[in-house]
Amino acid sequence: MATITSLDELRTLVGDPHPQVATKERNRLDEVDREWLAASPLCFIATSNLEGDSDVSPRGDPPGFVRVLDDRTIVVPDRPGNRRVDSFRNILENPRVALIHVIPGRGDTLRVAGAARLVTEPAYGGEFVVKGRSPSVFVEVAVERVFYHCSRAFLRGRLWKPDSWPLPDELRSREAIAQAVHQPYLPLSTDEGRTDEDAALY
Repeated sequence: MATITSLDELRTLVGDPHPQVATKERNRLDEVDREWLAASPLCFIATSNLEGDSDVSPRGDPPGFVRVLDDRTIVVPDRPGNRRVDSFRNILENPRVALIHVIPGRGDTLRVAGAARLVTEPAYGGEFVVKGRSPSVFVEVAVERVFYHCSRAFLRGRLWKPDSWPLPDELRSREAIAQAVHQPYLPLSTDEGRTDEDAALY
């Protein structure tokens, strides 16, 4: 097995990007980006700490949950989760973040990168209320790089093709995974069939 150790070696193998691809990054949001964010119910945020330990976490809410303050600033609300705060701990050490915003049925994605900070801004609260609950923490991102990613990965993975999805009984349930990985000595919960809609999401 040969290890690639230089950009020249890498370019020899994969080639150079098309000039339009190489120069498609922008440093601010425009109207089409605002439309995309208004339609997106899901994003993934990548962070890393000063040692380089990395994390990628999903964030989801009704479409438009990522708000555009201006063409250089977006805000992502935080909802109740496992309280590990991996992303937040990383941001406190290293503000560099990158996000991928997804729209169901679309293969292309919007990528945004910049510098983040954690805020508790009461002025945001009224805009982010869902089921009567307002987030207590927000990730505010100063946008530095914006571009659209092509559909090839989603097309190859057939992500939006229901006939390619595993059947419900082909994979272990979340409760079964938790029992096998985290607490193998405990019996399966009687709530194994509970759906996300039944959980306290907010």
